[in-house]
Amino acid sequence: MAEIKESPLQEKIRNIAIIAHVDHGKTTLVDAFLKQSNLFRENQDEMKQDQILDSGELEREKGITIKAKNISIRYQDYKINIIDTPGHADFGGEVERTLNMADGCLLIVDAQEGPMPQTKFVLKKALELKLKPIVVINKIDKKHANPVKVLDRLHDLFLSLATESFQLEFPVLYAIGREGKVFFEIPTGDLTLANSVPGDLMPLLKTIIDYVPAPSGIITEEFQMLISSIEFDPFQGKYLIGKIARGTVKTDLNVVVANKDFPHSHTFKIKKVLVREGLDLAEVSSASAGEIVALVGVDSMAIGSTLCATTRIEPLPQITISSPAVQIKFEANTSPMMGKDGKYVTAKVLQQRLEQEIERNISLKITKSDGGSYYVAGRGELQLSILIETLRRESFEFQIRKPEVLFIHKDGKKLEPLEELFIDSPEEYIGTITSAMAVRNSELVNLETENGQAKFSYKILTRNLLGLRSQLLAATKGNVVLNNFIIDYVEYTKQVPMFRRGVLVAFESGVAMGYSLNTVQERGDLFIGANTEVYQGMIIGINKFEQDLEVNVTKARHKSGVRIKHDEITQTTLKPLIPITLDFALGFLAKDELLEVTANNLRLRKAFLTKTERQWAQRKNLSTFAKQQLGEGASD
Repeated sequence: MAEIKESPLQEKIRNIAIIAHVDHGKTTLVDAFLKQSNLFRENQDEMKQDQILDSGELEREKGITIKAKNISIRYQDYKINIIDTPGHADFGGEVERTLNMADGCLLIVDAQEGPMPQTKFVLKKALELKLKPIVVINKIDKKHANPVKVLDRLHDLFLSLATESFQLEFPVLYAIGREGKVFFEIPTGDLTLANSVPGDLMPLLKTIIDYVPAPSGIITEEFQMLISSIEFDPFQGKYLIGKIARGTVKTDLNVVVANKDFPHSHTFKIKKVLVREGLDLAEVSSASAGEIVALVGVDSMAIGSTLCATTRIEPLPQITISSPAVQIKFEANTSPMMGKDGKYVTAKVLQQRLEQEIERNISLKITKSDGGSYYVAGRGELQLSILIETLRRESFEFQIRKPEVLFIHKDGKKLEPLEELFIDSPEEYIGTITSAMAVRNSELVNLETENGQAKFSYKILTRNLLGLRSQLLAATKGNVVLNNFIIDYVEYTKQVPMFRRGVLVAFESGVAMGYSLNTVQERGDLFIGANTEVYQGMIIGINKFEQDLEVNVTKARHKSGVRIKHDEITQTTLKPLIPITLDFALGFLAKDELLEVTANNLRLRKAFLTKTERQWAQRKNLSTFAKQQLGEGASD
């Protein structure tokens, strides 16, 4: 923690959020901000690093921003608080709770690709909050860059999204982000040559100071702040983070946490007031309206509520978070291999961890179910898969069910989410993508091709979207980018379930033998190789046909004194395996199947491990279905 400093005057503060589609250069530009603002010494490691803010392991692996973060830099005698927002719609909760701390937004757009779906989603949220926009057309050094055309498309986008007339007029700058250079006008010369033109970030910093307004709020009134985020420190405890709406906060100030439902609560005393200086938090004696602060001493997890001085308790409007659309059932692991490679295996510790997550992530909804299981609902598969992978890396063991779409009931009708889906891929995969989308009852809205790239736009029901990402990634060898967000809720209609082949199920527990797998692979495609430990009811592959098939993969070759022929040895070579990734498994699961998640393994299995149990469950389900058809059972 940095030494105690004085918080700057209100008119010397600028709060700005950065918005961009994946791979349009947001992270690179933030790195340049940090390096050119003299935050680090020339010999510090950060001067050689990329993705300084996206420090999370999953963020670096997936190349996306998952958690919103804020930093600050100094320019002349101004302090600029920079809020880095996720672009993907699945992390919209992070966007919705942090954009309210900004007074302006910095929209970064690729000079070749132009405005993209994620750009549209976050920009819409920013303009609804009446933030003043600044546009940066980045990567003007690309071979096929066309900043003039991109600017025309941006004007169309702003025309469709703007909520105030002032948002239709905005400053436009041009950038070569990887070189940390921004220009008021497009420079002349061959920009594809590295470092062919001089420059730095000063034009952008000057524009932020001149165009983004200083934060509002009357300093002389009683303290009031909306809690936008919470961070944890092993020594200090909870940091409640937000932008001060009015008044001044200082050490020993008495405050309460209030919202419209609970206007009064326990009184707390502020122990420390901290502000962001660069990447670090610095302690200050006080901070006033407009500053983004982290407060220590308030034992509350109420993100979206208001922190008020006890002398004037007035809750601000709570942060509105969009409803979740997909849910997954989490359960304690019950497989025969339970506890072999995880530290946390009981339902109680899983419950504690999920409750901790909901306190930090207000876009998730967790509901307790029977038998110690929990339904976790979020925006989409990506958000939930990030949570699953995070728990896995923390050494939790658990099992999950097939993702389900959440329906809503309105005016006596059952409604389901409809999404707008955008797909980018090389032109050679147009046929592959078109075929895959036709099976999922989607509606093609638009298809464009440019510079060898195809851009699809579809309307598709959320339930038909599940599993699509992993399918297309496999079909295009990873050369596809998908973006989607909910645009409406439509009346539910029954559809024929999408076809899925049956699975190969292990008949006995033991170690898979190459001899047996060589025979079994003739029946379908395998998930496992030789010497893999299996148990009865574990799914080891996909059958060629629609039915499930039990197989014995633990049987070794019969021993004899006869020498094995050479061609008999070569025949035991296994075909390439289908790797079980989290994305694949979530899309592959059937209703009667589970995914076992451990620190080192992902295993697919039947919910009922023995054939007898599965037959009993099937008869029970048929009986329930018959009662429903006769009007004796529960309705859908």
